[in-house]
Amino acid sequence: MLFGRKKRRIEHLLVVEDEPLVAFDTEHFLRESGFTIVATVDSVAQASRIVENESLIDLVLADIRLSDGSGVEVAKAAQARGVPVLFVTGNCPAEARALAAGCLAKPYPQRDLLVAIDAIDAVLAGRAAPKRLPHSFSLFLAPGD
Repeated sequence: MLFGRKKRRIEHLLVVEDEPLVAFDTEHFLRESGFTIVATVDSVAQASRIVENESLIDLVLADIRLSDGSGVEVAKAAQARGVPVLFVTGNCPAEARALAAGCLAKPYPQRDLLVAIDAIDAVLAGRAAPKRLPHSFSLFLAPGD
């Protein structure tokens, strides 16, 4: 028997971030961690188009403040397509719990982003989330949601 990492349910990510350095670092880190980045965009318009037209998105990572609107709009478009969202922002909006799988507060260490994605992955697969979650992360899903 080979020992290896469990197959992820979340593999294909859309990154929605309007700060170029943050977007680049996030994209690079996630690729190095084994994820496929469908696209990295900096606006609500671009993100909404991709969510509506791309069938292979397992999770959207969305900042709230974007150049042309709010990541909340992106989350609503993703929710309509059944795609979970992780808000990655300095200020989690009040309506986040109804729209997203979770919220990770900026700034955060990169390992916290992986833990947040893994927690969402576990819950979507019907497993319990890890018991130790970063203090800057709020998980809104429960197994069976």
